[in-house]
Amino acid sequence: MFRAAYDKAAKTVASELVGTAPSRAQLHRWTSGGLKRLPYTDHCRVLEAMFPEWTADELFAPCPANILADDPAAYGTSNERTDLEKATDLVGPAVHADVTAVFATRAEFSFTYPPHALFDGASSIRTAGLSLNMLCQQYPDQRLHRMIEDGATLEALFLDPEGQAIHDREREEGYTDNHLTMLTRLNIEVLTRLRKRLSPEAQGRLSVAVYDETIRFNITLINDHLCVMQPYLPNARGVDSPTFLAERNPTGTGLYWTFDEIFNSLWKRGRSV
Repeated sequence: MFRAAYDKAAKTVASELVGTAPSRAQLHRWTSGGLKRLPYTDHCRVLEAMFPEWTADELFAPCPANILADDPAAYGTSNERTDLEKATDLVGPAVHADVTAVFATRAEFSFTYPPHALFDGASSIRTAGLSLNMLCQQYPDQRLHRMIEDGATLEALFLDPEGQAIHDREREEGYTDNHLTMLTRLNIEVLTRLRKRLSPEAQGRLSVAVYDETIRFNITLINDHLCVMQPYLPNARGVDSPTFLAERNPTGTGLYWTFDEIFNSLWKRGRSV
């Protein structure tokens, strides 16, 4: 029902926004009051068309007392609600740690968070995985070139196309034509060719390396704040694996810090290209 209403409003804003409704998990985040900042601008534009009497800021702000007063049930507590609140108090925020979104597949994640929404305006990107398609195949070279020239740093760690681990992964995924090996070579060439086009000063801000170890995760860390983590499942293509989003918290706990440490460890063991 929400998607249908969203698409109807999106048509009145911009036709290309039709079909960009949030996932079920993202909608839950919107309605649970747990957002730390407003959704992306396009989402806000559509929501304001859906609810013309409200701004996006108002939609995601605490509900005004006068509206609650019109519906006592909205803040009244039944026994069932009280029990639920007590249970939540017991476990606290540790239930989800610093995870802010979960997607069943990479395709669902990419639909909700396209590469330009993640990378545009970034000041630092650190990424490690297999072929790093999200960066090398789905994000335009021109934008990446401009971003690095403007001062951003990029560290990209690929599974070594000449190593044993990538051949083990190809067998696990059922490839018999060196598909992953050739794709990874191509993507490494995309970045090394881009580096050659950068100014001498900017070239030092683009680092490429390879590692030859059993592939477990695809990790992307943006601005030392946001972590995109995608595990590699047995006998399944990477595109079919789930995706987790985590935002760094100041306590030094949570998944962000775990995968920040994993990335740093892999990077230290990598070989520069």
